Amino acid sequence: MTTRSGHWSLDDRLEQILREVPFEVPAGAAAVTVRLGYDRSQGVIDLGCGAPGGFRGWSGGARDEYTITADWATPGYLPGAPEAGTWHVWLRLHRIPPQGLDFTLDITTEAVAPPRPDVAEPRHGERPPRRDIPDVDGLRWYAGDFHAHTLHSDGGLTIAELAELAHGRGLDFLAVTDHNTVSHHPWLDKIDREITLLPGQEVTTDRGHANVFGDVGWVDFRQPVDTWVEHAERAGGLISINHPLGGDCAWLQPVSRRPRIAEVWHSGWWDRRWGAPLAWADAWREDVVAIGGSDFHRHGSDGLPGAPTTWVLAEDTSTVLEGVRAGRTAVSAGPDAPLLLRLGDELLALDADGLVLVRPDGTRQVVRGERVLLPAADGRHRLETHENEVIALCEGGTRA
Repeated sequence: MTTRSGHWSLDDRLEQILREVPFEVPAGAAAVTVRLGYDRSQGVIDLGCGAPGGFRGWSGGARDEYTITADWATPGYLPGAPEAGTWHVWLRLHRIPPQGLDFTLDITTEAVAPPRPDVAEPRHGERPPRRDIPDVDGLRWYAGDFHAHTLHSDGGLTIAELAELAHGRGLDFLAVTDHNTVSHHPWLDKIDREITLLPGQEVTTDRGHANVFGDVGWVDFRQPVDTWVEHAERAGGLISINHPLGGDCAWLQPVSRRPRIAEVWHSGWWDRRWGAPLAWADAWREDVVAIGGSDFHRHGSDGLPGAPTTWVLAEDTSTVLEGVRAGRTAVSAGPDAPLLLRLGDELLALDADGLVLVRPDGTRQVVRGERVLLPAADGRHRLETHENEVIALCEGGTRA
């Protein structure tokens, strides 16, 4: 075992927030284990790993230890035979107090890999009945969530447990967006819970977060945002600005070409009479495609999957990202909450009796009835209460 110790100061953080501590892995090693120690009551040091072949994992501040073997790895890290050569422990100085923070690193390489930890499978339950929503030119409205976490970053559930929870909430798809890693991607197609799990990653920095959707490979969060955008586009994925007004993770990053997709409705929008998220979207760019994300981590934290729910008009759940790319989205407070959807040149308002329809030009109309068809205009429509609380959003895209 190799032990390293040191002290990070606030000046160190300001000079260079991500530090790399090198260590050597000998030929024939079957496992690498790294343990980080520091006083968590004083600050936060994020943890990750780089190898001669590139990225090997990230867990941020969620854990202080990881193991990588040929056949398995700690969630957040990529399994694979540990190659000989110089590896690096990645330490991001996320929160360093004025007096600084002492740390220790214990690094172990083993000739025999430890056994894979056992993981229990959750029971499979029923899905709530689907809502009665007509198809549009052969396309169907699907309910989902574009932001959720698992044990592969700082979430509390396994992928299967998260999928089962989302299925039980009545969702058709769920984007699994663990922080700065793609270690969850190979498992998504192996989870059979009658819900489509979309590969995603939340590219996470101290000055803003963005989700990249699609099987696009790992996006290097250490690089400028422009490279994230280029990476997503080059690989055929999508990038979304996350919770742009989200407290200490609000969007503060410079970017040359602003992404069109934005998580306008986040579970942190506690008082939806507060119109700042909509004002931000209008100021960001004229043709924003609004999506929603629960940012679910664990029970009792953030929103449950589908709070809010993003609805996408698509051929099937495998083409949901194409529906988002085309701007065919709507957002509601939950899978069974009042809903506003486009049906060609009309709007369908469901369970919205007594709510107010706000059109793109600002004109308003009271909805009378639980299932009402109304004429649609170009642009974003929304449903509000008489107190101007946002209840549902509907974007302008209607065609494939």
